[in-house]
Amino acid sequence: MVLHRLKIVAFISGLLICQAASAAKLAIVIDDFGYRPKEENQVLQMPAAVSVAVLPDATHAREMAIKAHQTGHEVLIHLPMAPLSKQPLEKNTLTPEMSSAEITRIIQLAVSHVPYAVGLNNHMGSKMTSSLPGMIKVMQVLNHYNFYFLDSMTIGNSQSVNAAQGTSVRVLKRKVFLDDTQNDADIRKQFLRAVNLARRNGSAIAIGHPHPATVRVLQQMLADLPADITLVRPSQLLNDTPHSSASHGVKKPAVTRENTVTHAGLTAQCRTLHAPSPLLPSAGIAMIYTSIKNSQFIQDIKSIF
Repeated sequence: MVLHRLKIVAFISGLLICQAASAAKLAIVIDDFGYRPKEENQVLQMPAAVSVAVLPDATHAREMAIKAHQTGHEVLIHLPMAPLSKQPLEKNTLTPEMSSAEITRIIQLAVSHVPYAVGLNNHMGSKMTSSLPGMIKVMQVLNHYNFYFLDSMTIGNSQSVNAAQGTSVRVLKRKVFLDDTQNDADIRKQFLRAVNLARRNGSAIAIGHPHPATVRVLQQMLADLPADITLVRPSQLLNDTPHSSASHGVKKPAVTRENTVTHAGLTAQCRTLHAPSPLLPSAGIAMIYTSIKNSQFIQDIKSIF
């Protein structure tokens, strides 16, 4: 009987090892931190792997960055960058025309306003991130910090990867925006889309904002995260990302998607590019694992113990 139980335990252990090896990685970043302490404090009560991006000139920027760090969340600087749309620019917004000295000044100021930051991502920025000369200046400044750059991908032909050539800056890319609309059903659909992309590609990064609807949906969805999905910080994906994966000289259509500037009372209607991704073997293993885990055989084994 003891031997029989040991065999069962070994079998279950093997399944768990299979799960760990094949689990897809999902990173969630909540942008626009620093203006809504009520919702932001609710985000900080979520699993520590949920990361936050703080607007450096926001009213509560320093306070929320410190709170996020103290509660174990990864902190990014959410730096305003110039969009293609003709909307008013926020204070200390990076533009392609700026000198290296001015970009250095703004990034240094942002670092002082957002303590414990380990990365930086763009707030809006379709004009800035599509400018290779402009982004080269940004990457040259970031090269002096131990930061990664998370490209929010507000435009399809972003030059962030090309600009990082020759620097130590690692670039990650957003795959899904969770809350283009503040409708619970739409946000839930986008969350599931991020899960499916993580399964197909091995990992995915989703970006949301501290809207009440987004907070509500994330509280529900994270409590019931599928067994084959592991929630991670963006920095945990750096080892899975080549230093440069861009194809030089290949231009994509200039399709933009700017974040909704809710704190300034501004909105921008945009679209995103969605490229189909191949199904990787890990996704198949994960589905097999889930199927076995939910089988009657496993349920019977659980009842024995």
